[in-house]
Amino acid sequence: MKISENKLRVIAFLAAVSMFTGCGALNNSQTETQTGNDAAPAATEEAENSGEESSEEKTAEESSAADSSTGLPEKTSINIGYLNSTAHLLAFVASEEGYFSDEGLNVTLTQFSSAAELVNGLESDKLDIAFIGSVPSLTFQSQGHDVTIFGGAMSNGHGYVIKSEFADKDELGVQILKGRNVASVKNSVQDAELQILLKDAGIEIGEGEDKVNIVYFDSQKDAYAALLNNNIDAASVYSPYASLAKSQGYKVVYYCAHEKALENQPCCRQVAKTSALNENPNTYTAVERAFIKAYHFTQTDKDKTIADVQKYIDIDKEFIETEVYGGYSVSSPDPDKKGTLTLKDTIVELGYTEDYDIEPLYNTSIYKNALDSILAEDSDDIYKSLEEHFNDYE
Repeated sequence: MKISENKLRVIAFLAAVSMFTGCGALNNSQTETQTGNDAAPAATEEAENSGEESSEEKTAEESSAADSSTGLPEKTSINIGYLNSTAHLLAFVASEEGYFSDEGLNVTLTQFSSAAELVNGLESDKLDIAFIGSVPSLTFQSQGHDVTIFGGAMSNGHGYVIKSEFADKDELGVQILKGRNVASVKNSVQDAELQILLKDAGIEIGEGEDKVNIVYFDSQKDAYAALLNNNIDAASVYSPYASLAKSQGYKVVYYCAHEKALENQPCCRQVAKTSALNENPNTYTAVERAFIKAYHFTQTDKDKTIADVQKYIDIDKEFIETEVYGGYSVSSPDPDKKGTLTLKDTIVELGYTEDYDIEPLYNTSIYKNALDSILAEDSDDIYKSLEEHFNDYE
């Protein structure tokens, strides 16, 4: 493919991708996602301008009656923030298939542009839950943000792409990045993974023929758009950008799922304010039950899962299918504490963040209680596989 044609296709994509970042707010008429609501969720860089959550809270008497891990939710109106990624499909499926409603929850899903916006949403009480990358979750915790990881969303699903003039096929590895300017996002899983692979390969970061020059951008969308510039040769990607990039003629430098050093890398985590988890354990258990049921659905109904995701990530179904079912990532609600702690040690070693005590900020009991309650109702092989994974990686 000629470079000029490639650029035209990228421009066309960027026009489309703006649909996923959007500009809506936390508006019930646009983003409320109860069962049967066909309206597409609006993006919300302006979420802070939204009104207060609707008053669907349980009474104090009902809340006091919630004396078990699966008791009545302490609050029922829940706001969840996500990014423009298929990685967050558990929330999409839980909404579209009615699992939130089944748990007595009224959930609004809102798209944001960056991890920083999501954390701000949590701390300002505009969000109850956010899907945030593992690396930014860890760095925010180390910086004193009182947010707790309590579940998972996706493992792997990242990589880098390069202009076709520098590579004639996919997955040639980080060696082809030497002497190149690479667009990435600071404080991201994608950047940390690249630094891990460069270190393992003995390649320095910086300018020069034998080094890799990393140029940082504020969001994945901006990093990808930078490929339009003549001075940017490669860029980080997360799902679904890799599939989109390949369709536009770029080559994949590597998929993290295919790199030994990055196997089963925990990506997006479920994050909430620590105080909220402590005050509303039944609510978060109900949310987690919905996510677990959504995971089960993704394993049994591929076509409907793809259709559900497309309502939130408006790209071709074939790209969604590749990203979700192509073997490049796994979308699971498991908190994967063991994998995340290993990643924490790695980014501390890289100098990404200072070491800190993560134990008060990692809650696995919410997920365990939710899974145990579901297993008591239905213990099929899919749910049992989640139990086995949790026991191995808790």
